Amino acid sequence: MIDNKKEQERDELHRTIWNMANDLRGSVDGWDFKQYVLGMLFYRYISENFVKFVNAGEVEAGNTDFNYATLFDEDAEQAREDLVQSKGYFILPSELFCNVRENAPNNENLNETLEIVFRNIEASAQGHDSEDSFKGLFDDIDVNSNKLGGTVTKRNEKLVKLLNGVADMKLGDYQDNIIDAFGDAYEYLMGMYASNAGKSGGEYYTPQEVSELLTKITIVGKNEVNKVYDPACGSGSLLLKFAKILGRQNVRQGFYGQEINITTYNLCRINMFLHDIGYEKFNIGHGDTLTEPLHWDDEPFEAIVSNPPYSIKWEGDDNPILINDERFSPAGVLAPKSKADLAFIMHSLSWLATNGTAAIVCFPGVMYRGGAEQKIRRYLIDNNYVDCIIQLPDNLFFGTSIATCVMVLKKSKTENSTLFIDASKECVKVTNNNKLSADNIQNILNAYEERADKEYFSQLVSNDRIAENDYNLSVSSYVEQEDTREKIDIKVLNAEIEQIVAREQVLREEIAKIIAEIEVDSHE
Repeated sequence: MIDNKKEQERDELHRTIWNMANDLRGSVDGWDFKQYVLGMLFYRYISENFVKFVNAGEVEAGNTDFNYATLFDEDAEQAREDLVQSKGYFILPSELFCNVRENAPNNENLNETLEIVFRNIEASAQGHDSEDSFKGLFDDIDVNSNKLGGTVTKRNEKLVKLLNGVADMKLGDYQDNIIDAFGDAYEYLMGMYASNAGKSGGEYYTPQEVSELLTKITIVGKNEVNKVYDPACGSGSLLLKFAKILGRQNVRQGFYGQEINITTYNLCRINMFLHDIGYEKFNIGHGDTLTEPLHWDDEPFEAIVSNPPYSIKWEGDDNPILINDERFSPAGVLAPKSKADLAFIMHSLSWLATNGTAAIVCFPGVMYRGGAEQKIRRYLIDNNYVDCIIQLPDNLFFGTSIATCVMVLKKSKTENSTLFIDASKECVKVTNNNKLSADNIQNILNAYEERADKEYFSQLVSNDRIAENDYNLSVSSYVEQEDTREKIDIKVLNAEIEQIVAREQVLREEIAKIIAEIEVDSHE
C-alpha cells in the first residue's frame, strides 16, 4: 500500500515537472531550465520551511490561529535576530514564495522583485554562522537573462509560469510525504538533463545506483559514521546517499565536500537544503581540491566517496610545493600532469580515518599504466591500503560508455591481500544504458564482505603476487573471464562435415543429370 502511494506521489511530481519542461521548451534550454526550476523550488522550500518553523513555535506558545505568511513585515522584523540564530536565515512575509506568487500576474516588476528577494535572503545570513551556506546561492538564477525572453514583459511571463509550475508541484506536508519530495524533484531534474550535463553544465552526474553501491561499501558493518566527505562532490548526490541509507542523524558530525565548478557548487548547497540538511550539518567548499583543499581542520573522515573527473589536467610537478604536500609526498612521486586521477586517490587516502573506508570511481587506465602511476600503485599496495578493486559494467554513466572501476581504500586491514571483483556482467539493460539492479548491488556487496575466491567473479590475491605482476591492478589480470563461446565436439563436427560433403556429392550428381538431360533435349 505504501509502495503504491509512494509511486503515485512520485509519478505526479514527475508529471508536473515534465509539463513545465514542455511549457517552457524553446526559450530555455534543458540545463538552464533545470537551474531556474531548482532555484524556484529552493525558494519555495525555504519559504515553506521557514513559515512552518515560526508557526510551530507560536502554536506551542498557545497562539493557535497564528500564520506568519499573513503578518505585516514591520511586525515580523522584531523577530529577525532570533530567527536567524535558529534557522540561519530570515524571510519577510511579503517576500515569501506564496505571497510573491500570488501577486506575480499583476507585478510589472516581477523580475526586480525576485532579484531583491533573493539578495535579501542571502544577506539575512551575513555575519552569522550560516553565512557561507547561503552566500551566492541564487547566483545562477538570472531573472533578467535574455534566455527567459527578449523583453521584460516576456521574461516576467516566463517567471509567472515558473512560479505557478513550482507552486503546482504536489509536495504536501514534509512530515506526511512518503517520498522525499523536494529531493526527488531535484534528482528527477538532474536525470532529465544528465545526458547533456557534462557538455553545458560541468556536471559529473553519478547514477543513483552507483551512489548506492559506493555508500553501502563504506558502511559495511556500521550503523553510523562520524562524517562523510567527497573531494569532488558535484551536486552532492553521493553525500546525500548517506542521509538516505543511514539516516541524517547517523551521520553524526555532518556532510563535507568540495567542488571546483561554481554552478555545481551552488547546486550542491541547494541540494543539501532540499534534503532537509540544516546549514550547521554541512560544509561544502568551492575551489580546486588538489591545490586548495579547504577541509584541513575537518579531516579525517570515516567515510569518503567520490566520482572525480576522469584524467583531467592538474599542476603536478609544475608546482614545486605539491611534492612536499603531506597528502602526496608519501608516494615519492606526483600523478602525471595530464592525468590527476591518482592525485584524488592520494588526497582521499590522506584524509581517511584509521577506521574508515573510501570508495572512489576510477578510470581503468590508472590500474595498469606505467611511470609515475605505477609508482603510486606500488606505494598503495606495499603499504596494504587497497582493500578491493571492482570492475563495473560499461555504459553505466551518462555521456560515456567506458567501463569504470571502483577502488576501495582502508588503513587498517587485517590481511595482506587485495580482493578483485569482476562485476562487468552485473547489470540490466535499460534503453541504451546499463543499470545496476538491487540484486546486482547485493551480489557485489556479498562478494566484498565474503572476501573469497569465486570462479569468474572474485579473487583474493596476495600483495606479493600483485608486486610480481608489476603492481597491475586490472581485475582481468586476476579474475578469469568465463568462456561463453559454444563448446564444439570435434568428432561430432567431423561427422557432420562428412555428411555435408556426401550430400553435396549427391546434389552435384543430380545437377549433372539434369544438365545432361537438358543438353540432350536441346540437340533434339
